[in-house]
Amino acid sequence: MSDERRQRFAASVLPHLDAAYNLARWLVRDGHDAQDVVQEAMLRALRHFETFRGGDARPWLLAIVRNAAFAWLAARRPDEIAAVDDAALDAALAAAAPSADPETLAIRDAQRRAIDAAIAALPIAYREAIVLRELEELSYRDIARITDVPIGTVMSRLSRARTQLARTLRPPTGSPR
Repeated sequence: MSDERRQRFAASVLPHLDAAYNLARWLVRDGHDAQDVVQEAMLRALRHFETFRGGDARPWLLAIVRNAAFAWLAARRPDEIAAVDDAALDAALAAAAPSADPETLAIRDAQRRAIDAAIAALPIAYREAIVLRELEELSYRDIARITDVPIGTVMSRLSRARTQLARTLRPPTGSPR
């Protein structure tokens, strides 16, 4: 590998390492396993860097990470890659107003853990759509390219994921007094 190619790779791809790890962690649901997935993805990216046509390397790298994560899951936990059902899934918790009050901080921490658990419980196709859109702030077009599905499917998955998150995170109604 030439020095120039190595420098282009480092400048284009390495700034997105955190996003790669974040996506892998959400897909495989484990930090150590995510490191393995990212390592494999980075090796693939380096091997196939000549296919990168310039522009924003983030969607290109995240597509490789996604494929590496799915290959990892297929080899180790194939039941997690079950077909996405069309169960109705909308919403996000409104962020609490900033406050340094310990009670508010504890509540916010509990809400964050509940949100993380709710995202982790989503079917993998919905989980990846939410992570790519809401956490990585990618466009629908980039998500469609990464996941290799039409934009309409991305929109549908996001809608269903948000609906499921809202259901999961909605406080119980009709609590006894």
